[in-house]
Amino acid sequence: MGGMDHHTRLSVFRSEAAAYDKALRRAADGGGEGPPVPSCPGWSLADLAGHLGSVQRYLAHILRGRHTEPLDPTDPALYDLPEDPAVRAAWPRQDATPHRGPVPAELLDWSAGAARQLAGVLEELGPDVPVWSWSAEHTSGFWARVQTIEQAVHRWDAESLTGDPAPFDPAFAADAVAQTFEVMVPARRGWKPAPAGSGERYRFRRADGPQSWTVEFAGNEVRLEPDGTGPADVEAVGTASDLTLFLWQRLPAGGLEVTGDAALLERWFVLVPPA
Repeated sequence: MGGMDHHTRLSVFRSEAAAYDKALRRAADGGGEGPPVPSCPGWSLADLAGHLGSVQRYLAHILRGRHTEPLDPTDPALYDLPEDPAVRAAWPRQDATPHRGPVPAELLDWSAGAARQLAGVLEELGPDVPVWSWSAEHTSGFWARVQTIEQAVHRWDAESLTGDPAPFDPAFAADAVAQTFEVMVPARRGWKPAPAGSGERYRFRRADGPQSWTVEFAGNEVRLEPDGTGPADVEAVGTASDLTLFLWQRLPAGGLEVTGDAALLERWFVLVPPA
């Protein structure tokens, strides 16, 4: 479950969702062409809203029905799409072509409703209800943790459309860093081809708190040493927010204080293919 309790995590989720909705509406103001999202190559504002809202509505159905197997993601009934043809015309295309037309307000209302639904059902269930997930952890709490991170990262994306995005809450960001190593690193190495490790040892250290994380790639095994003190080939230091942004490919390695073999930070995304 990580270092935050369920109630605190959902509080972060709701505040991030509100900031995301505000940023989307600000970027869409004026009814002109939907702008591209700089940190999500190939996505427009409409694509971002459609992607996250679809994920959130899909998971709300999984959670509400306490499903222990995945639902068919191609079933349109899962997404509660508005009937308005203008909204459907703005829907992200299956061929991944960015949608650059005007962004209807109804699409943003649908997006905001998706976040409210997901937060509501997660609050209702608590963290311990057995449900399907793509991870070894099949609980409602798993989804609360993952989706709070996804909501926060996409809030950062949305704010980057019109200005300087705000950093993440430090306690939340420290949990997001830990979740990357505990959950996402092994998952991403399983989802996409990744080379065997040859003993590379990385240390990520918070500049704004006591935690550090040492990650070693040994063959196909990933070894995590929270607050490890052994040698590391490269160490990257930054706020918990900046470490999260680096690990989610929103901040270049140059935004961190790096000692040791800096080239290994570029190799990180070879060893851990982006999702």
